[in-house]
Amino acid sequence: MNNIILEAKNISKSFHDPITIPVLKEISFQIKKGEFVSVIGKSGCGKSTLLYILSTMDTDFEGDLIIENESMKNRTEIELAKVRNEKIGFVFQFHYLLNEFSVLQNVMLPGLKLNKFNEKEVESRAFDKLKILGIEKEATKRPNQLSGGQKQRVAIARALINDPLIIMGDEPTGNLDKKNGENVFEIFQELAQTYNQSLLIVTHDIEFAEKTNRIIEMEDGRIIKM
Repeated sequence: MNNIILEAKNISKSFHDPITIPVLKEISFQIKKGEFVSVIGKSGCGKSTLLYILSTMDTDFEGDLIIENESMKNRTEIELAKVRNEKIGFVFQFHYLLNEFSVLQNVMLPGLKLNKFNEKEVESRAFDKLKILGIEKEATKRPNQLSGGQKQRVAIARALINDPLIIMGDEPTGNLDKKNGENVFEIFQELAQTYNQSLLIVTHDIEFAEKTNRIIEMEDGRIIKM
């Protein structure tokens, strides 16, 4: 059985403003089911640009992106939005939680948007995700009543709500102190080991990266080590 869930095939990208500047140069790699992969490199090496392409948010590139054996090229924005909502969970440096909603409601939002389950089922699934992350007791609180570490756990629960194929993170520990950063790593590790969740995390934190299954190191838009 083919357990490759995502493949980058010779992905290249340039910015044209006003002169052409290559940002990514022939990036190729695969991610397997349950694999925990980190991407490292200095600021400006193209890590975040690559993540935007792999998450289908940027379609202006050469090469191909394959998700679950299907090419993402020449898809409509509606089709790509469906792929993002069903197959990709996002965790950012800033949690982007909405203070007007409770913790539970924040986690439910992508599930309601997907419209695969009724509201009661989405609520039950959201509570289950909070339980996995050990913060179900905070379900009725507003995000502004939580600590930074708790907020990031809520953001991870939200990323998990639709049982995504892969979780992508852009500096998810960048805004946390060392202890909370370690906690987030342990959560990711448990998701990979216990729940067979695939993760692709862009990070500046070398200690974090060294504990993942595989490191992709970038420099000047290229992969220099894997």
